[in-house]
Amino acid sequence: MTTTLLGAPEARALVSLARQAQEAILAVYERPLDPGVDVAMKADNSPLTAADRASHQVLASGLTRLFPGIPLISEEADLPSYDARRAWDCFWLIDPLDGTKNFLRRNGEFVVNIALIQGQLPVFGLICAPTEDTTHYGFVGGGCYRQQGDAQPLALTPRAFPESGPVRVLGSGDDVRRGPALDVWKAQGRIIERLKIGSALKFCRLVDGAADAYVRSGPTMEWDIAAGHAMALACGKTLLSAPDGGPFLYNKPSLLNPGFTCY
Repeated sequence: MTTTLLGAPEARALVSLARQAQEAILAVYERPLDPGVDVAMKADNSPLTAADRASHQVLASGLTRLFPGIPLISEEADLPSYDARRAWDCFWLIDPLDGTKNFLRRNGEFVVNIALIQGQLPVFGLICAPTEDTTHYGFVGGGCYRQQGDAQPLALTPRAFPESGPVRVLGSGDDVRRGPALDVWKAQGRIIERLKIGSALKFCRLVDGAADAYVRSGPTMEWDIAAGHAMALACGKTLLSAPDGGPFLYNKPSLLNPGFTCY
């Protein structure tokens, strides 16, 4: 599935917008945090920082200005009811700061996620890594790209899944020890090499060719993986629900995801 809403000019505008969000995030990241002002806890007991809020404001206002009439779902905004959004043909799905705990740990492993969903499937995805000043983005059916800073984007060459040898798997803990795909690879006598990195940076490593697969057994939210899912599809990969290997859909009544394997 492809979208006619986006082309190279729109992608440039979205990269510019993501880098504005990057600047807002780094402005908070590079100064000492005041726990009483800069950090709060949400109802689900996850942290919310001034950087999350600043990035959301940049992205929400920018997307509304650039693409008037297209609705938006953000982790840092109230979720519209399913009755309201079930009829949406397309919408933006964003995580203004994916990896907030890593942001607080100061390890650099956090990103900005922007995805466009059409008909319950992602058709465009962008992941901006502020501490690396790197943006990856991809159009389903139109290729995947990496841009360093404000340089010209480079087209990424899809990397075939290796037919033999070790399988480099992104994940954490039990994610790289169990699952149907892992069982198949192990039955083939393949060595599983575990690669650990936080947030949706995993998808960036996957489309860059630094890893062969991303396995997730625990839950995620739709905004956590939609952008990376689109980029993976743009690089010729697939993402399947666990444990049955069915299609992975968006704009569900609940935005909670099952596990998945992407390779």
